[in-house]
Amino acid sequence: MRRAAVEMFARDGFGGTSTRQIAKHLNLSPAAMYPHYKSKEELLFAIAVDGHGQILAELRSVDAAASGDGPGPRLRAVVAAFAGWQARHHEHAKVVQYEMHALAPEHFRVVARMRRDTVAIIEGIVLEGIQSGDFTVDNPDDAVLAISSLCVDVCRWFPSRTHSDPDALGTAYADLVLRMVT
Repeated sequence: MRRAAVEMFARDGFGGTSTRQIAKHLNLSPAAMYPHYKSKEELLFAIAVDGHGQILAELRSVDAAASGDGPGPRLRAVVAAFAGWQARHHEHAKVVQYEMHALAPEHFRVVARMRRDTVAIIEGIVLEGIQSGDFTVDNPDDAVLAISSLCVDVCRWFPSRTHSDPDALGTAYADLVLRMVT
């Protein structure tokens, strides 16, 4: 159900997709969804938590693996992983990143916390790099916002005429980001 919902939400938007359409896509009756999800919003919440959880876990893992390497290699690894995930899972990421407005307030708060935790990884590396003198950023908040936005937006356009390899794109974005902060 989640996979079908992701596909349809990514293509038609949350507002443009009904539970009836999702059920039809799966050759199920509309009532077959309700034992699993009480509402379309609850289904979106499950998709959002799953996606943000995957991103957060991957960035934590990559950052931990590069922890002794200094802020430059850490930022490179985290940005490559973040942009690569957004490309590799572009439909899921598109729903996760651009349909949050449809979440109920209590669900929005849960997902927003996960987003803040993701951004905090980047922020911590940027601040460490400024402190160590490895990065020369005048405004760390602007740098963190630019880096996060750059990575998140990948899902909106990937794949493209010039980019079809998530790993190569992640590497290219990591190179761009390092030039941005040094």
